[in-house]
Amino acid sequence: MVISDDQHGALKEAASWGRRFRRVRIVLPVAAAFFLLVAYLGELSPLQALVGFGVIAAAALIEASGQSTDNFADRSREDTRIHPGDLVIDAVISGMPDPVIVLERDGIVRAFNAKALEIAPALTRGQPLSFGLRNPGVLEAWRHAAISGAALRVEFFQRVPADRWSEAVISPIATEAAADGRSLFVMVFHDMTPLRQIEQMRADFVANASHELRTPLASLSGFIDTLLGPARADPQARERFLGIMKDQADRMARLIDDLLSLSRIELKAHLHPEVAIDLASIVRQVADALQLLAHDRGVSIEVDMPEGELMVLGDRDELMRVFENLIENAFKYGAAGKRIDLTLARETTAEGDEAVVLVKDYGPGIAPEHLPRLTERFYRVDVVESRAQGGTGLGLALVKHILQRHRGRLSIESVLGSGATFAVRLPIVTPARAAQNSNAFSAS
Repeated sequence: MVISDDQHGALKEAASWGRRFRRVRIVLPVAAAFFLLVAYLGELSPLQALVGFGVIAAAALIEASGQSTDNFADRSREDTRIHPGDLVIDAVISGMPDPVIVLERDGIVRAFNAKALEIAPALTRGQPLSFGLRNPGVLEAWRHAAISGAALRVEFFQRVPADRWSEAVISPIATEAAADGRSLFVMVFHDMTPLRQIEQMRADFVANASHELRTPLASLSGFIDTLLGPARADPQARERFLGIMKDQADRMARLIDDLLSLSRIELKAHLHPEVAIDLASIVRQVADALQLLAHDRGVSIEVDMPEGELMVLGDRDELMRVFENLIENAFKYGAAGKRIDLTLARETTAEGDEAVVLVKDYGPGIAPEHLPRLTERFYRVDVVESRAQGGTGLGLALVKHILQRHRGRLSIESVLGSGATFAVRLPIVTPARAAQNSNAFSAS
């Protein structure tokens, strides 16, 4: 018959207890005989002899139980001591970027790294996993993995302290650290939140783009069916329907153009422009080009720019697109103020000099709850008004991505009833740097 380590330990403990109590059985009769003899000879009274025997007996029993307590403490220290392989495990998992917990088959925590304490602060070496980790899904997955001895993967969602998706991968490990006869498992956690957010953004983008395209397509299809049917011989209806169809086709073309532009900008988001250009000339050119549109809408553009050049590193066409979108937005949603201020200035910051372009309208303004989301794709403060104005919902998203590629930034301020101000900030390059980049561009 094969005796396991646990059974062997139990037998040793029983033998130890037997030896201790055999010693007690020897001591007590000898003590009893001694005190009886002393009492018989009259040296002690019977009461004194009884008390003396009681003291000896108590001391013997305490000594036996004390040895048991010491052995129990030794076993406890043995269970929680640093095993020979733990130093290797600690060294390996301490440098891992993800939370890692090493477990024994019975669920006792053998080791963990600092990252693991971020998701389970109550983890303690030598204590059960359930004492430090409260997620039911992960604990259930651990029980299955411990029983089957196979690798297991589980995803779970946490709402506290913030919405977070995570994945736990539980795998058995074969290592010299298990030389003490205890099977080990490693539990690694991966933060899936960024991937889930990207997936959600992609799903929302596809859904919004499909919706934006489906609406004009449905309109075109309906008018075509009408022209082929009841309105075939109606010149007035044909003229009116063709005008609506052209508007819908133009809307689709603008949406497709914006989608393609956004895609191209995202593909080269990591490639920062290195050509020095004059921002002042770009702003003047955009303002001049939109004067006719401003006149048609009954809006005046007031331009305020300093003399001379303000050189930045940029792509001319993309920066023109930025200011065209901002000024056209002011036309669409701030035309009630009948005026748009376009200002270019230089500001000195801790990071260096910046060129600041302000586009301010005097329209109804934007409620504070909308400001943080204005640069999201297809986000609109008023969907009906935006579509009526020919907006695609991508204009400010394009502005944001272009400025990110140019190391710039966009800020928006607005007070209801007092209009809105869109501020573009771009780093200014020194004349020497501008000349150097221009020469390099010409040579290439």
